Amino acid sequence: MSEQTIAYAKKLVSQMTLEEKMSQMLYKSPAIERLNIPAYNWWNEALHGVARAGVATMFPQAIAMAATFDKELLKNVGDVVSTEGRAKFNAFSNKGDTDIYKGLTFWAPNINIFRDPRWGRGHETFGEDPYLTAELGCAYVKGIQGEDKEHLKAAACAKHFAVHSGPEAIRHSFDAKASIRDMYDTYLYAFKRCVSDAKVEAVMGAYNRVNGEPACGSKTLLKDILRDQWGFEGHVVSDCWAVLDFHEHHGVTDSVEESAAMAVKNGCDLNCGSAFLHLYSAYKQGLIDEESITAAVERLMEVRIRLGMMKDYPSPYEDIPYSLVECKEHVDLSLDVARRSMVLLKNNGLLPLQKEQLKTIAVIGPNANSRDALVGNYVGTSSEYITPLEGIQRYVGDDVRVLYAEGCHLWKDKVEQLADAKDRMVEAVLAAEQSDVVVMCLGLDAFLEGEEGDAGNEYASGDKKDLRLPGLQQELLEKVTAVGKPVVLLLLAGSAMDLSWADENVDAIIDLWYPGARGGKIAAEALFGDITPCGKLPVTFYASTQDLPDFADYSMANRTYRYTDSKILYPFGYGLSYSNVEYVNSTVDKKEANIGECITVRTEVKNTGNYPVYEAVQLYVKDVEASVVVPKCALRGIKVVKLEPGETKEAAITLNPRDFALITEEGKCVVEPGEFVLSVGGQQPDKRSTELTGKTVSSFTVTLNGEATEVEF
Repeated sequence: MSEQTIAYAKKLVSQMTLEEKMSQMLYKSPAIERLNIPAYNWWNEALHGVARAGVATMFPQAIAMAATFDKELLKNVGDVVSTEGRAKFNAFSNKGDTDIYKGLTFWAPNINIFRDPRWGRGHETFGEDPYLTAELGCAYVKGIQGEDKEHLKAAACAKHFAVHSGPEAIRHSFDAKASIRDMYDTYLYAFKRCVSDAKVEAVMGAYNRVNGEPACGSKTLLKDILRDQWGFEGHVVSDCWAVLDFHEHHGVTDSVEESAAMAVKNGCDLNCGSAFLHLYSAYKQGLIDEESITAAVERLMEVRIRLGMMKDYPSPYEDIPYSLVECKEHVDLSLDVARRSMVLLKNNGLLPLQKEQLKTIAVIGPNANSRDALVGNYVGTSSEYITPLEGIQRYVGDDVRVLYAEGCHLWKDKVEQLADAKDRMVEAVLAAEQSDVVVMCLGLDAFLEGEEGDAGNEYASGDKKDLRLPGLQQELLEKVTAVGKPVVLLLLAGSAMDLSWADENVDAIIDLWYPGARGGKIAAEALFGDITPCGKLPVTFYASTQDLPDFADYSMANRTYRYTDSKILYPFGYGLSYSNVEYVNSTVDKKEANIGECITVRTEVKNTGNYPVYEAVQLYVKDVEASVVVPKCALRGIKVVKLEPGETKEAAITLNPRDFALITEEGKCVVEPGEFVLSVGGQQPDKRSTELTGKTVSSFTVTLNGEATEVEF
């Protein structure tokens, strides 16, 4: 930021009393009229669209967007989100409305690593891979914040810093213990990239402790790493009421004054919650000095200045009109993202369906006509919702009869309170018997997987106890399939499920994730071949939780595709389509290089099928001679190419020295000499992907020469 902004912030803060400074450190900051500082509520949400303040364009959930593997697409989504956020802020402010969820500081994206499929909030993330998370997280941040570094379009926030991914039930008291190597190898990488590459304006601390220190008051995280090592210049906000956990649950302080002082002294500038109401008392007790308060408020004023909230420092975005909220262009983009995010997990040739060959379709399942299953969590309001049932009905019109049966409740043993158990099961079987094809709509919604306090499941405060379909869904699937009609399974869920039985017994499976408000329209388009699914899995689908480590164990051993030895049903990076994509003439520009040099891999990608596709080209690196434990392979490059039928394009991905680095046990980022295997294709270089697709990837062995060299993390 410019010297002008810094000087302006210092001038403003220098004119405040101590009490006024402290008042600005609360998420609901009052006006200071004598300094022309307006009231402002910092709390707004924009995980996949502007949330909780009325109508806005609702994009697919974050995990669905991750399945596109497309950072340019994510940047475009972020740009639309900030446009609508600006439009709302401008209009609301002009009417004197400064309520919660109406500001320009968006507490998104969630760039935690989806390390365990049982974590309820995993669908808020970009998946299990640090590199993919960093690429997509940076893109979303850049889209939200805009190109003008001095005048932010809106402010993004990377959360939750750090080492946060469950268990939800004990997050307020839990101590996430992670080795230094796992910290830097997995949990911190995306945060570093968002700070260094995307210049994210804010970082939110996590509820849990990290190796003994509460994250929102951690000297190690907030001072040593975030500010001293990475040079972060923005502001830090606590997760909501997390500072109270210091004394109420973590037991690291004895009073709210001690907790507030600990947070501020270690770098937390803004409090979502009430602990900072006690800062003046902490000051009187000698627990905090005014210098620390001043530094925090100066950072807060800097972002408000850059957002254009001060009359003598206007924003170039203050004229964005309210008419752009949920406009056709934005809705069209949300539909495009939904089309790109679907993952075809299985197809024995049934799909796409031929409408002219059908007389009756049965649409069955608790998610067939559920709006909740479209949207995930942290949502706004859409002016229109289209469920899978409605999408199919609209698509076939009067040409094909559509039978609907709920089949069962999402997780309870009956739909009607006074009925016997399984009260909708027979109806589902009858519908299947009368149909030519069955579309089963199963899975979860944010009531079952989500945030502690928001999710209401009976299992684990938002987390899943296992990967099985909940309630009677598995029994419903088996009974309907036993009728003998062709079955397509549409999965609406934000995480990996155990689909082992379905994989063996149904004809086709499409993972829709939480596809957004109008996701049912896209489901119908995919079923009938107007489009082909071409997303790739951003998470690993395990056969079960039997071989997974304890959920509370934060070691990365046997976790995610990079380290697991578990039985895999569908691998990270996997996804089929109705078309056929081939990789030919793959080359590497150097088989031997010195440490510090870049290496470029090129490949020709050809669409030999009949459908346009977006192909996510994936480049993986394997360190063959590492001196420490390293991933089996690690994603280090992605490039999405759009291919019309018969079209060929070249994709080039350049690896820099950091892409060959490992993390030592001491947390150093080092490139060692030796052999590396580079693999390029539309999937992982693993046996299971080959079994599922019948394809292999092109691999090259390259040698790096020289002395082991430390590089920037």
